[in-house]
Amino acid sequence: MSILVIHPGAYYHIESFEGPRYAHYFDKLVRPEELPDVRLEDFNVVLIPCRTPADRMEPHKARLRAYLDQGGTIIATGESDSQLFLPGITFTPQPTNFWWWLTPGADLGVRIAKPEHSLFRHLAEKDVTWHLHGWFDVPEGAEVLATGDTGEPILYIDEVTTGGRMIITSLDPFYHHGSHFMPATTRFLDGFLPWMRAELDKEHTA
Repeated sequence: MSILVIHPGAYYHIESFEGPRYAHYFDKLVRPEELPDVRLEDFNVVLIPCRTPADRMEPHKARLRAYLDQGGTIIATGESDSQLFLPGITFTPQPTNFWWWLTPGADLGVRIAKPEHSLFRHLAEKDVTWHLHGWFDVPEGAEVLATGDTGEPILYIDEVTTGGRMIITSLDPFYHHGSHFMPATTRFLDGFLPWMRAELDKEHTA
């Protein structure tokens, strides 16, 4: 088994993780409360999706850090207050304009910061553009993949804070895909999940 998904159980999580479009990308689904019964080191990737309640993850903060220090990979998507249960994250929220595209010629300001990265063989700029919820102050040495309207990071890879790898974003694709709202989020997952399998699911951490 390689990809472990934290499954909080909201309707949008059910659609994203159990629906036929993406279910085959995941090897095991667990509720946050079930984490003590799971050997994290058996998995190459732990995915913590959008809008996972932080208070359900905070009890597992030490185990998540230990998993990272053993070389594991954690993906955490937006609106989950990941800074409360993952190390080295500094997040600044911003007001969200949900209807920016109704203005003729509008530009949300999202930019791909590293187009040569393997992820962007699967994704175009329009696939990472839907809403902005905030940005991160990334640690020195982290790899910024996308930025928001102020030029600050909204998607990055951190291989310096721990012995493992964190892929952190303020984007919330699982929420919108599972809510059948915002086609860009489905395009994002159509590219991101195959990349996750091809690039991250390579070697076991144990």
